[in-house]
Amino acid sequence: FMPNYLSILEKYWGYNSFRGIQEDIITSIGKGKDTLGLMPTGGGKSITFQVPALAKEGICIVITPLIALMKDQVQNLRNKGIKATAVYSGMSRQEILITFDNCIFGDYKFLYLSPERLDTDMFKEKVKRMPVNLIAVDESHCISQWGYNFRPAYLKIAEIRELLPDVPILALTATATPKVVIDIQKKLDFKKKNVFKMSFERNNLAYLVHHTEDKVGVVLNLLKKLNGSAIIYARSRRRTKEYSRLIAYEGITSTYYHAGLNNDIKDQRQEEWRTGKTRVIVATNAFGMGIDKPDVRLVIHVDLPDSIEAYFQEAGRVGRDQKNARAILLYSNSDKAKLQKRIKDNFPPKEYVKKVYEHIQYYYQMALGDGLGCIFDFNLEEFCVKFKHFPVVANSALNLLTQAGYLEYTDEQDNPSRILFKIHREELYRLKEMGPDAENLLQVLLRSYTGLFTDYANISEDTLAIRTDLDREKVYKLLTLFARRGIVDYIPRKKTPFIIYTRERINHERVFLPKEVYDDRKEQYIKRVKAIFDYATDNIHCRNRVLLHYFGEDIEDNCGQCDVCINQRQTEISKKDIKNVMNIITTNLGDEEITVKELREQISMPEEKFYKCIRYLIDEEKLIYSLGKIKLPTS
Repeated sequence: FMPNYLSILEKYWGYNSFRGIQEDIITSIGKGKDTLGLMPTGGGKSITFQVPALAKEGICIVITPLIALMKDQVQNLRNKGIKATAVYSGMSRQEILITFDNCIFGDYKFLYLSPERLDTDMFKEKVKRMPVNLIAVDESHCISQWGYNFRPAYLKIAEIRELLPDVPILALTATATPKVVIDIQKKLDFKKKNVFKMSFERNNLAYLVHHTEDKVGVVLNLLKKLNGSAIIYARSRRRTKEYSRLIAYEGITSTYYHAGLNNDIKDQRQEEWRTGKTRVIVATNAFGMGIDKPDVRLVIHVDLPDSIEAYFQEAGRVGRDQKNARAILLYSNSDKAKLQKRIKDNFPPKEYVKKVYEHIQYYYQMALGDGLGCIFDFNLEEFCVKFKHFPVVANSALNLLTQAGYLEYTDEQDNPSRILFKIHREELYRLKEMGPDAENLLQVLLRSYTGLFTDYANISEDTLAIRTDLDREKVYKLLTLFARRGIVDYIPRKKTPFIIYTRERINHERVFLPKEVYDDRKEQYIKRVKAIFDYATDNIHCRNRVLLHYFGEDIEDNCGQCDVCINQRQTEISKKDIKNVMNIITTNLGDEEITVKELREQISMPEEKFYKCIRYLIDEEKLIYSLGKIKLPTS
C-alpha cells in the first residue's frame, strides 16, 4: 500500500516521506482497523485520514467540534483540487440537503460535520446512501466524560457506526490521559484495542514558571531579553488589548487577537504576525488552530489555563523548527482564588441553569411543546441585559443545557455570504432586462465561482465590487434583487451564535442535568484545576517530567532546562545539609503531614538548598510527597 500512499502525499502535499507515526496510522487504517492516534499539536494529524481516504473509493466523514478549523480544512482541500464540503450550525435546511445529496451523487471525498449534526433524521437517512470509506473523529477526547472538553454529542458516533458497520474509524487527539485513551476506544466501539502514540517530549522546549506579583514587568523584561517571535496568552479579551498596548508602548511590535474580532481583522493580524511584520501576538485561547509558524521562540501565559491539557497544547506552539524555545507560565498569589471562581462560573447551581432555560423560552416566546428543530440567532449580551444575568455564568448554563440535550448553543460564527442559482443556466437571458450592472455582476459571478448551479458557494461582496467596478452597496442590492425574483438563493454574511432547539420546550422545573453532565464533569474540572495549580506551585519536580507523567509517559531523566532543574543545578548540597534537614523533619513531624511551604518556614537555609535537600530525600524515599504535602514513610 505504501507506494500508493506516498504518491498521494507527494502529489497533494509535496512531501516525499511521512513523519512520526503517520505511516503506522495510515497503514493500520488501510487494513480496515479501528485506530486511535495520539499526536501532539503540530504533529500532522489531518494527513493521517486525508491520505488513506484519497487512496480509496468513496467519501471520508470527518467529525470535529472546531467550526473554524472545519472551514479552513475544507478550503485547503479545495485549493488542492480535492472535492470537500462541510455541514455546521447556521446552515439552512435547504443548504444541508443539497450538501448531503452532493455527497451521495457528486463524487465528494470529504464531508466535515460538527458532532451535533449526527443526531438528525436527515443525516441518518442520507448517510446510508453515501459511499463512506472512513470515519475520522478529531478531538476525540471530547467523547470521554473524563476528558477536559466532554461533548455528549460525540456519543452519537457509535450509533452512526451501526449504520456503517464495515467502515473503520480513526480517532485522533493531542491531549489524552491514560484513562481517556481507554474510554475513547470503548465509547467508539473499537472492535479491538489499537493505539499509536507519539512521545509528547519536546527536548528543545524549556518549561518555566515565574512566581511574580508584577506580571506586566516580567513580560516586558522577557521580551527585551529574549529574541524572536512570541505568543502571549491571556484569559480575557480586555487583557489581550491592554497587554498589546503596553508592549507596543515599549517599542516592540505587537497586536492582539480574540474571537470577538471579525474574520478579516483576525486573518490580517495572524498574517502580519506569521510573516514577522509583528513580533508579538497577545491572544485568548481562540488563537492557535492551524498555526503553522515554525519559528515561535516564546509562549507566555499571563493567566493560568483551566487544565494541564490546555496548557500543554498552547505551550506546544513554540519551537516547531526544533530550535530552542521557552514556554513560560506566570503565577501570582491571587491566581488560586481566580481558579476557584472559574469552578463556580463554569458550574453554576442547577437551579440557576433551570432559570436560564426558562428565560430562553421568554426570550423567543416559545410555547410549551413547541420549538423542535427551530434555529434562532442569539445575542448573549442582549439576553443578559434583558434578564439580568452575568454573561460568563449564563454562557456556562447554556453549555450545560447543550450537553444535557435540551438545546444546541453554538459558538459565535462568522458565516460568509453564500449563493446558489435556482434557475438553469439557459434561463439566464431573463437577467438582461435588469440592466447592464446586473448583467455585469452576473458575468463576474459565473467567472469567479464554480458549481453555483449545484451547491452553495461562499462569495465576497467586496471582491465582487472590485471586479465589477461597482460599489459594495450596489452589489448587495443587486444580489437581493436576484433573490426576490427567484433567480438565486442569497444568504448574506452574518456573525452570530445560534440557539437550536433539539427537543420540544418543557417546563423549566422538569429540566434535569444528569450526573455525567454536571456532577461528574464538575468533579473532573476541579481535579484539572488542582493539577494546573499544583504544577504552577511545585518547586521540587522537573516540569517536563510532571507534564509527561500527566499524559502517562514516564521518563528517567530530568530535562535540565526547566526552572526547577536550573535551580537545583545551581545549588550544590552536602551530606551534612541533608542530615540537618532530615533531623529537623524527624524531630518535628512525627506521623503528621505538612506542606512544603510550612516546612520551609521551620528550616533556616538558602531556599535553593532547602528544595534540593527535599528533592533528594523524596527521590531516596526518605520522604513521601503527595498533593503538595510531605510526610515520613510508615515503617
